[in-house]
Amino acid sequence: MNASIKNYAEALIASFHLISDERKIVLANIAAYLQKKIKHGESIQLVYICTHNSRRSHFGQVWADVAANYYHIPHLQSFSGGTEATAFNTNAIAALKRIGFDIRAINNDKNTLYHVFHDASKTPSVCFSKCFDYPSNPQKNFAAIMTCSDADENCPFIPGAEARFVTKYNDPKAFDGTAEQNAKYDERCQEIARDTFYIFSLIQKTS
Repeated sequence: MNASIKNYAEALIASFHLISDERKIVLANIAAYLQKKIKHGESIQLVYICTHNSRRSHFGQVWADVAANYYHIPHLQSFSGGTEATAFNTNAIAALKRIGFDIRAINNDKNTLYHVFHDASKTPSVCFSKCFDYPSNPQKNFAAIMTCSDADENCPFIPGAEARFVTKYNDPKAFDGTAEQNAKYDERCQEIARDTFYIFSLIQKTS
């Protein structure tokens, strides 16, 4: 794993005490779902869903891939989607780059496809904006993780999902173009990363 990302991960683990007890209950439910899949030798498919699939859902997808690598959780695939397609936001990309991710644009489309590397020896996260039911996303036997209130309210039913969890995060978009922009994107990225690592840490402790 990239050294700077590994150091970032270790700092996340040291900050688990910042997660509220109420939040930990929600995250533990996700961990229990993953643990059950592992116990039965089943593949794990996670789809992070937010309205535009541009910021928070991509953070979730990327950090799930990193956490699975860090905690040695096999047979896990992470995806993202939205209720509509836009583009992987450049401010979100910049936040990941500041941590140390190697992010490569694969095409020059308006909705650019990116490969996001946290480890040169691992398959990258494939990130571009899409609806949650896009053909490359799983169509059944997956867990839907709702990362924003709009997606949760607008998608009361996700076809094919065998489990649904709500982990709402404030949208850093509200700070676009302000002096606080980078700080707020870094803050949201860190919050999602910390929650994700907490979930995966529970799997390791109980496996």
